[in-house]
Amino acid sequence: MMHQRRSPEEIAANRARYEEHQRKGLDFAPKTLPGFSPYPEIPVAHDNVVHQEVIPGGWYWSTKVAREQTIRISLSHGFSSVALIAWAAAETSERMNLADTVKMQWTTGLSKGRVIFSDMGRVMFSITEDSSGAHDCLVGGSNAATNARYQGTLLRDTRDNFIKLAMKIGLDRRDIPAALTLFAPVRVDAEGQFFWNPALLNGADYVELRAEMDMIIGFSNCPHPLDPNPVYAPNPVTITRIAAEAVAKDDLCRTATAEAIRGFENNALATI
Repeated sequence: MMHQRRSPEEIAANRARYEEHQRKGLDFAPKTLPGFSPYPEIPVAHDNVVHQEVIPGGWYWSTKVAREQTIRISLSHGFSSVALIAWAAAETSERMNLADTVKMQWTTGLSKGRVIFSDMGRVMFSITEDSSGAHDCLVGGSNAATNARYQGTLLRDTRDNFIKLAMKIGLDRRDIPAALTLFAPVRVDAEGQFFWNPALLNGADYVELRAEMDMIIGFSNCPHPLDPNPVYAPNPVTITRIAAEAVAKDDLCRTATAEAIRGFENNALATI
């Protein structure tokens, strides 16, 4: 069936309604979100490191993380884009949900002060540090088709990596949620087209994600589908799991928006 193209007037009216709903939602935010985290990153004290893993270019890795532990993802070996997925450890049918994350916070700009929701309305991650804000929650990871642009032998891609990862932990491809790709400076232009904006990156960028529940997290270190580099050359990425610390009652991520407050209320109900 052919769909009738909307007129410019209808598009403008829809945009106005959306912006009005967005304004009302953001009016409830009690805090202004901060800028980017200090750059370069401050080293983690040795006593606070629970585990550290270096994921080679093209490879994947999964780990369990306990509530209030922090995961730092660092580009300490050079640029790479890192796709991330997560499941609740207690019940893996609960998983990361980027559509709800974007919808409930009225933004695709996931950076310091934002949170990442599950499909059960609970908060899975708080973004506690972030040096660039250059992350993609819309396009998704690479697959065999997007890798076809590279010359040479068969190369690893995020879709296949996550299928292998899921199977190793007793899940299958139907359990794989949409991936958040860190250090992927994807933006949308005035025509609604995705484009790659490398000016948003600093170099050795890093992100810290505080776990707000016990989880299983998966990572894939493969080039993003929109990365303009014609050569398949992802660098190793360092993942550091940092010991849990007490969280203040006025913590930025837990109080920055009305949606986050409700999400953490859902987290609390699940532990009663």
